[in-house]
Amino acid sequence: MHPNQNDERERFIDENLRRVYDETVEEGIPDKFKDLLNQLKEQDKKIGRN
Repeated sequence: MHPNQNDERERFIDENLRRVYDETVEEGIPDKFKDLLNQLKEQDKKIGRN
């Protein structure tokens, strides 16, 4: 494979990985998961954990 093709392929992969990562980060935490975390925090408070 030609070195120029490798550079182009690596750039393409890099751009797409960054795009997918950014989209995933922007999704945020689903409400169902937030509710579960809050329930666990409340349970910890009841038994004296911080």
